[in-house]
Amino acid sequence: MRFISPNLLYRIFVIVTITVACLLGAPAEAGQTSASPVATGRVNSTHTTNDPASAPADPKMKIGPGDLIEVTVYDEADLHQIVRLNDVGDGTFSFIGSLHLAGLTTGQAEVLIARKLKDGNYLLAPQVGVIIREYSTQGVSVLGEVKTPGVYNVAGGQSLLDVLAAAGGTTTLAGASVTIQRAADASTVTIALLQDAHHSLSSNVPLYPGDKVIVPRAGLVYVLGDVGRPGGFIMENDGQMSLLQALAMAGGTTHTSSTNGSRLLRKGPSGYMDVPIELNKMLKGKQGDVQLQAQDIVYIPSSNMKTAFTKAAPAMLAAASGALGSAVYVAAY
Repeated sequence: MRFISPNLLYRIFVIVTITVACLLGAPAEAGQTSASPVATGRVNSTHTTNDPASAPADPKMKIGPGDLIEVTVYDEADLHQIVRLNDVGDGTFSFIGSLHLAGLTTGQAEVLIARKLKDGNYLLAPQVGVIIREYSTQGVSVLGEVKTPGVYNVAGGQSLLDVLAAAGGTTTLAGASVTIQRAADASTVTIALLQDAHHSLSSNVPLYPGDKVIVPRAGLVYVLGDVGRPGGFIMENDGQMSLLQALAMAGGTTHTSSTNGSRLLRKGPSGYMDVPIELNKMLKGKQGDVQLQAQDIVYIPSSNMKTAFTKAAPAMLAAASGALGSAVYVAAY
């Protein structure tokens, strides 16, 4: 019978120990690289942080009272539910009971529900998703010069042009710009809706629940006096209109107009200012056109001499015709 030396036994022991350590370490390393986020607890910060306020927040998309929200939990079909919040923004959920969600973004609501499920020992690392299926009281209000003013739902993401289309489009009196008041911070932004389609599409901004869209009335200019059609005219050309354009819309001057005595009345801080216009030079191309502003009044007076001559012309023509007839009669006899 042969005996193994103690030195050989020690070497065998060292080799076996190293081999076992390597075999046990390899699965651990593989587990660190291939384990699912649920198993390791390393999930998106939106779902694992304990403070709802620390979730990535979109202040423009907040849950409101009466909203209909859908809650899903990854790989937990039994926890899927659709809940209508009450008038103060509370909703009742499976296992966790009543929660106040009004004023939170969907991301913050996901964090809150996940934390409740984890604190109640229902799930180790729940992955929660929350979407707003219906906005009850946070639609977009469309006011002003649209065909159907009202409140319109923006669930699913709507843009300015989408909402204006839902409101029937703008009226013929609508101005060339639209003002949007944001519900998140009460800030306002003005968007130009020009006749250029490319520019209008590039200005098609997104809208969010609670926003207000105001379509103001276009500016008016007035042409009065001795013109073909006196009256007020809409500044349709993207809010721009020149004096000669307004005069053309008013039918132009008449044969009794005094182009040298024309006036422009423009409203200022202390009332209307009277500005003389050399319309005769403008019509002859000797002076540049003048850009008008909203509420401007262009006055074209009548020429007293031209008016008197116009009134006397029929009588003068009748007298001349009578005299000519008499002369012809005398000559014949």
